[in-house]
Amino acid sequence: MFRKLCFGMLAVAVLAPAVWAQTVDEIIAKNVQARGGSDKLKSVQSIKSTATMTMGPGMEAPGVLIQKRGNLARLEFTVQGLTAVQAYDGKNAWQIMPFTGKKDPELMSADEAKEVEEMADVDGPLVDYKSKGHQVELLGKEKIEGTDAYKLKVTLKNGDVQTVYIDADSFLEIKEETKRTIRGSEQMAESAIGDYKEVNGIIFPFAVESGIKGSPEKQKLTITKIELNVVADDSIFKMPAPAPAPAPAKPDTPKN
Repeated sequence: MFRKLCFGMLAVAVLAPAVWAQTVDEIIAKNVQARGGSDKLKSVQSIKSTATMTMGPGMEAPGVLIQKRGNLARLEFTVQGLTAVQAYDGKNAWQIMPFTGKKDPELMSADEAKEVEEMADVDGPLVDYKSKGHQVELLGKEKIEGTDAYKLKVTLKNGDVQTVYIDADSFLEIKEETKRTIRGSEQMAESAIGDYKEVNGIIFPFAVESGIKGSPEKQKLTITKIELNVVADDSIFKMPAPAPAPAPAKPDTPKN
């Protein structure tokens, strides 16, 4: 009897990872279906999102994000009349940040580049996560503002760790936490996700409120328009050459 019990416990130990993996895959499959289904999602070649980021009282930054299959992304946003650009061309992340006095394009640091690279994933990290090199674990269920949600730990290929909360009823994402290393220190960012709407048969969130976990200061992103399969030439994602330096002034010609 004892030997049978030991064998049964051993079988559970061996099978447990497969059971958890299957549960994770079932949750992700239902998430994909809730968003519109795999065929619909894969039919999207590019997404153009027009939005406004509210960063504080009276401070808004309108912007446009273009994502294109092939891990391409370009974000433009304007603050106080100055337009910044952050982009990823499939290999390199670059930016133009005139607020800091840098009007020429420059490559982003490795830590900064991670966020832009993740932004270039049209489908999001859960879709085809294994082929992308990510790992996903189910950490159980948790209540998010009274709503039961599945808690998934997503370890991205680049080393960042996300915790994704999926509504147990709708199977749509309602919250996300991301641990990142910025300038040598770890930060935990959190985002509340909602106001889902349908665009050409696919469900997208139109409101995201983000900030550092534990901080009362939040940024609210309100999406006003999403367009699918827009024309976007690959060249707009590539870093342009810096503007040529002005030619030195010619010395005055001495008069006779």
